[in-house]
Amino acid sequence: MNLVEIILLSIALGMDCLIVSFSQGLIFKSQRVRNSLRLAVSMGMFQGLMPVIGYAATNKIYKHLLPYSKHIVFAIFFILGTHFILEALANEEKPKITCIGLKCLITLSIATSMDALIAGTTIKLTSTSLLICCFMFGIFSFAMSETGFWLGNCIKNIPTKFLQIFGGIILIVLAIKAII
Repeated sequence: MNLVEIILLSIALGMDCLIVSFSQGLIFKSQRVRNSLRLAVSMGMFQGLMPVIGYAATNKIYKHLLPYSKHIVFAIFFILGTHFILEALANEEKPKITCIGLKCLITLSIATSMDALIAGTTIKLTSTSLLICCFMFGIFSFAMSETGFWLGNCIKNIPTKFLQIFGGIILIVLAIKAII
């Protein structure tokens, strides 16, 4: 792959980060800088590291993971989206969430970086520089995650309940997209 192809692949892999971060930006109205940076660093780190796993395990994991990768991503996004919607619809008074939890960060980061894991195989098979690809994937995913979070956060006057439902719907749409 040449540099233009690596940039295009970086943008394509970063789109899920942008969309997921947008949904998170809709939800969090306090500690925005902290939440956006935690999310962007997590997304960028996973997008940058997952290709290393795919690259190293091309002959072992790839054959077993590839048939299920879409289903794994579907399940993660669907479960998270459904959880967001059900939580928003619950009538009980909940404490205000001010920070994205570590479990949520890792789950979202893994779900959005499954394609990057598979891209690691392509990197190995095309004899492309792993270091350049990982750096570009991480940087683009970080930037796109930050952009998505702040775009979502710009919509402030809508009640949180509706924003959580909308964020859940976005995750479910991503789940369906992963299957198609």
